Amino acid sequence: MLLINDLSRHNQAIRKQLNASIDRVMDSGWFVLGPEVKGFESEFADYCGVKHCTTVANGTDALELALRALGIKAGDKVITVANAGMYSTTAINLIGAQPVYIDVCSDTMNIDLSLLKKALASDIKAIIVTHLYGRMVDVTSVMAMADEYGIPVIEDCAQAHGAIHNGKRSGSVGDIACFSFYPTKNLGALGDGGAVVTNDRVLNERLVMLRQYGWKSKYCVSESLGRNSRLDELQAAVLRQKLPYLDGWNDRRRAIARIYSEKLGDVRGIKAEAIDSSYVAHLYVIRLKNRDGLKAMLAAHSIASDIHFPLPDYHQACMLGKFQDVYLSETEKCSLEVLTLPCFPELNDDEVNRVADTVLMFVKQDG
Repeated sequence: MLLINDLSRHNQAIRKQLNASIDRVMDSGWFVLGPEVKGFESEFADYCGVKHCTTVANGTDALELALRALGIKAGDKVITVANAGMYSTTAINLIGAQPVYIDVCSDTMNIDLSLLKKALASDIKAIIVTHLYGRMVDVTSVMAMADEYGIPVIEDCAQAHGAIHNGKRSGSVGDIACFSFYPTKNLGALGDGGAVVTNDRVLNERLVMLRQYGWKSKYCVSESLGRNSRLDELQAAVLRQKLPYLDGWNDRRRAIARIYSEKLGDVRGIKAEAIDSSYVAHLYVIRLKNRDGLKAMLAAHSIASDIHFPLPDYHQACMLGKFQDVYLSETEKCSLEVLTLPCFPELNDDEVNRVADTVLMFVKQDG
C-alpha cells in the first residue's frame, strides 16, 4: 500500500543522524528542559524570524496556552474556522471560551477574509488563523483588520512549517503562533511536541510559566492556570537534527504537488492546489463530487487516501445543540468533497504519476 505519509521512509533517510542525536541525550543524562530544548527553541525562533520560542508537549497545548497567555477566559468569543479538524475548537473549549466560526474560501479552503471584518464588530477577543493543508493565509491583512479593534491574532501553523507569504514565514506575522511537531508534520518529532513563538517578551514570559506549573521560579507559582506541558530533550534533539532539512523537504513536497496539479488541474470536476511559496504541501488535497468513489478506487489500486476533514466542527457529536443556527456553505461543501492524496518528501515521481493516473482513470470512468 502506498501511504499518504510514510514515516518509515522519511526517518530512514537520516537514521544515522537521528540515532546520534538520541545517543547524545542518553549520554548526557538530562531529559527534561535541558540544553537540547534550549538549543531548539533558539534555532526554531531564528528559523521563523521571531524573538522567542517556548516549546510545549503538543500542538493543542500550544493553542490553549497561547489563548491563556493572551488572557482569553471563559465566555470570550474567539474567531476560527470549522473545517480544520476541531483542533482550535478543542483549545477554545478547554478554556470555556466560545468559538465563532467564519466560512472559508473555495480555492484555498482557508478563512474567507471578506467575511472576517464584519465578524470583528461582535465583541471578539481573539482570532485564530489556521494555515490549513500548508497554505499560508495573508496574515498581514488579518492583522490590519484586527488592529482596528485591538484584537490579538494567533497563527495556527501546525500544518505550515516554513511557508512564506510576502517574504514572511508562517508564525512571524501574528501576535503569537502555534506549531505542532506531531510525527506526520512537515517538521515532525518521533512523538508528540509543540511550540509557541512570538516577538512579545511579556507573552513569552507568561508562556514559560504556564508550560511548567505556573512557576516563576522553582516551586513558586505565579500563574494559577499553569500545567505540565514540556517538550522532552529527546524530541528536541530529533527536531534540531531535522530542522536544517525542512526547506529541502518542503521543496520536494511542492515538486510533488506540481506534478499532481499539472496532471489534474484541468480535469472536469476536480479542484487542485495552486503551488507557490505560501504552500508547503503538508497535505495535497483535491475536491470532487464523487470523493467516496475515488477513495474506493484508490484503495483497490493499493493507494491510501484520507479525508481532512469529514465533519465541520459544529457538527461534531460533542458540539450538537450548541450551533444549531450555524450553516457555512463552503465549509459544508469541503467536508463532502475533500480527499487527500499521498504527499511526502520520499515519494518518487513514478509513484506520484501512478496516483495521478489512477485519479484520471476514475474520472474518465465516472463520466
